Amino acid sequence: MKVAFLFPGQGSQTVGMGAEIYRESDSAARLLEEASEKSGIDFKALMFSENELLGKSEFTQPAIVLNSLMCLAAFKERVSIVPEFCMGHSLGEFSALCASGALDRVSAIKLVNLRGKFMEEDCAGKGAGMMVVLGLPDSKVEEICASSNLKAWAANYNCDGQVVVAGLKDDLAALEAKFKEAGAKRAMLLNMSVASHCEILKNASEKLACELEPLLADSFAPVISNVTARPYTTKGEALDLLKRQLTSPVLYKQSVAAKAGDVDCFIEFGASVLKGLNRKITDKPTYSVTDLASLDEAIKALA
Repeated sequence: MKVAFLFPGQGSQTVGMGAEIYRESDSAARLLEEASEKSGIDFKALMFSENELLGKSEFTQPAIVLNSLMCLAAFKERVSIVPEFCMGHSLGEFSALCASGALDRVSAIKLVNLRGKFMEEDCAGKGAGMMVVLGLPDSKVEEICASSNLKAWAANYNCDGQVVVAGLKDDLAALEAKFKEAGAKRAMLLNMSVASHCEILKNASEKLACELEPLLADSFAPVISNVTARPYTTKGEALDLLKRQLTSPVLYKQSVAAKAGDVDCFIEFGASVLKGLNRKITDKPTYSVTDLASLDEAIKALA
């Protein structure tokens, strides 16, 4: 079977994620211990028990990437398969880069810890946030944002009828009525303190690019860019695209639609968020690996 590997982004975190995989997979356990030692973050405490840190971007992001890579490690203990390509949603693109051989796993976890810090620094004191808009065409969401003269931009194209808008919370709140007047089924502020994939993160984008340069491999297996919905395989392309990623919208539905014809199925590692979106984008099946039961299901489907 031809398979694509998928990796979720921020917002997919849950208390207890990765706990069963950690207990049952030696390679996943070794990865968590190494990541904790080299990053200075106690990932067992962060991921496996209730705490306030998991909601802060600088900790949320490395926890999500680590969880995805632990699930991938457990999968690889039992299955030897080379994906046609790897793809992530927003933060998940960094997990995809690890799976493709572009980034060392622990280096990537430390990198996204910095990514979260840089994003929080850019958004500090600005009242930044994000809003999900359901039931409107992309063009209508874009038109309302552009004509408002407010700081609000379409940030995530998740599936038809679901666009996430980023900007300042007061401006997003001011647009809520306009979205609903235009026919939106729902326009709801999300529980986020950063505004991803918009011009507010310009400084974070510049800082991240400096950190990336020494970490990337010269070439690697194909990764689908959030910025262009097309594959890239070289360090030069990655430096350009990942710098632009923080200030450009995530073309997730466009990426899946463009590449679904190249594979028989998708496997999401670490959550089932993208599995849900894919049902609305393609008829190709998506399996998720989050625990032993879902791992068994994915492996059975590939047999």
